[in-house]
Amino acid sequence: MARRRLTPVFLLLALVSTGAAALDPGTASRTSREAEISSCLAGEIRTWGDGQDRPAIAPSLQLVYDPAGAPPWFTAAQVTEALRRAAEAWAPCGVPVQVTASAASGPGRVLVRWDDPGARGNFGLADVGRHTLSLGPAAFKLLNERNPRYPATQTLQMVISHELGHLLGLMAHSRRCVDVMSYYDDGKGNRCVARDMSLLKSVPEYRSSLPTACDLERCRAANGR
Repeated sequence: MARRRLTPVFLLLALVSTGAAALDPGTASRTSREAEISSCLAGEIRTWGDGQDRPAIAPSLQLVYDPAGAPPWFTAAQVTEALRRAAEAWAPCGVPVQVTASAASGPGRVLVRWDDPGARGNFGLADVGRHTLSLGPAAFKLLNERNPRYPATQTLQMVISHELGHLLGLMAHSRRCVDVMSYYDDGKGNRCVARDMSLLKSVPEYRSSLPTACDLERCRAANGR
């Protein structure tokens, strides 16, 4: 049974240690990061080799959100909006994704829930076998305790976008730092890559919160689009 998680635990520690003293991004760094997000150059699609991309779990997906157990600072409307934004951003992949209040059992139904056992200590984890997307209350609680000024809604969006990418068939994690399907290092001293590595510390979170051009290109390839 395949499960894909957002990040290893060491990235959680990196997130909670990010303080308000992070460098204020200048116009040039913002432009460079945005250019990476919106374009995918030849040879830039690289993964950590930790999985094999394949078609989405179904020809179309229906995301059903269960708000039970959500941290009190996340309203049902906020989480639903994050799901809708992710669904819209992944639309160019070609696999329809709908956010709905309910859906009949079927291959495309995905239950989105707050579930620490399901998230396994991470911010989120997609179970492509059980068709669930588990969000981790404990991880978000730790983030709030360690760094209450950190924009948790941005992390929530990134988590949902990332895990939806796994359900759409992107099983390998990207090695391009800016991709929503990336993680920054493998815990063994190997780092992700960026067009300008000096910009990685220019913003608290360099990775995009929505799929990038390279994420979408991989998704289209995995699904034969």
